Amino acid sequence: MKKDFKFPDKIPVFPLSNFIIFPNTSVPLNIFEPRYLEMVDDSMKGNKLIGIVQPKKTGDLKKPNLYEVGCVGKITNFDKTKDGRYLIILNGICRYKIVDELKNDKLYRECKISFDNYLNDLNNQDSEKVKFSDLKFIFNNLKILFRKQGYLINWKDLEKQSIDLTINTLSMASPFSLEEKQVLLETNTLADRNKILEEIVKTYTIDNFENTTLQ
Repeated sequence: MKKDFKFPDKIPVFPLSNFIIFPNTSVPLNIFEPRYLEMVDDSMKGNKLIGIVQPKKTGDLKKPNLYEVGCVGKITNFDKTKDGRYLIILNGICRYKIVDELKNDKLYRECKISFDNYLNDLNNQDSEKVKFSDLKFIFNNLKILFRKQGYLINWKDLEKQSIDLTINTLSMASPFSLEEKQVLLETNTLADRNKILEEIVKTYTIDNFENTTLQ
């Protein structure tokens, strides 16, 4: 349990399409839009927390509707480039559910959130229920899919990771649809996420890697 984590009741949200993060994963982000530069500035002055969430394909183009579940991350590295961009590293901490979107006078969006459904993210007790041998089908077929899609991934380094980090990294990095990634994000346990990941990979395999939706 991450005892030092203080649960905020509201966070700035960063809508990113076809992009998810999980607890205990790290992602680099290149920030250049004025609204998100402001978001990072404000976050750095406070708890350094940002909520990554996927936008839906509905709503206003500049303000799309958001999926209810995202993952909050903490900025652990910050650099400013000569042209004014921010290069940050975001470490995933815990998933959350959006309760309501808040009105503000900022360029970016803020939401009232709840962590109640995802407190198990702060420990890894369910990782023992999945073994690396369970990933054989996923690994073999994802290697083919990645090669066909032109994706590069260091499989040797991936195999050296813990089982939970391996499954979550594959869920994040695989060239799946927005909807499929959201299903993986919302799946509660690691064992269930592994099953869903295998089902998605089977769909791509059966359809000769041309299908982009979860059946």
